[in-house]
Amino acid sequence: MRALMMGLALGALAGAASADLANFDSDSEGFKGSSFTSGGITFFDLNTHSGMNVDGSSFVAGDYGTDLIVERALTLAGDFPGQVSSPNVMGWGNAFVPGDNLTINIFSDVAMTTGSVENFVSLDMFYYENGPWGGIELHFDALLGGSVVATDGFTIANGGGRDNITSTTLSISGVSFDELRLYATLSDGTFTAMTGVIDNVSITPAPSGAALLGLGGLALARRRR
Repeated sequence: MRALMMGLALGALAGAASADLANFDSDSEGFKGSSFTSGGITFFDLNTHSGMNVDGSSFVAGDYGTDLIVERALTLAGDFPGQVSSPNVMGWGNAFVPGDNLTINIFSDVAMTTGSVENFVSLDMFYYENGPWGGIELHFDALLGGSVVATDGFTIANGGGRDNITSTTLSISGVSFDELRLYATLSDGTFTAMTGVIDNVSITPAPSGAALLGLGGLALARRRR
């Protein structure tokens, strides 16, 4: 009986912890509109910020496009073997390159959610470093009920010279959240824009109440023995 109860409880936890994964590989290439769902994850609120470009010029919300874009990215996959889940990634903006190459467009911010409470996320980002982009800060915030509960991010390398494509993995774990926001700022906190595409967005839910109750019941049964 104890083995059966443990199996049921662990099975409930396993079901609760099944991940939503957006790698965009089963999606068709092209514009997806201002809200787009892939692998159980909805992406929305693209380029909602106004801010200042690195050259000192300003932009307003929507200047860099409001469409999410699935890009066929075999060329990028060749440059980053094992990191890009071939053949597609997700970008954004006003244009894309049909076929195996892609456009790494400028963006200021984008949000994502599964519509549920989660406790782990990771994604791979491919972007330009050095050149004019060096020093920009990328922020990856997890929110619960509209308040930031955790964050990850990085500062783009500022080695001068010509820019080049690089990649990083962003992740947040161990906190409950219901929304994620990715956005760029200058060092003083002013919103700005940078380049990028994303892939392999994986989000895992927090254990459900039913699963936790199952484990609680198991613990109670053990005490009664």
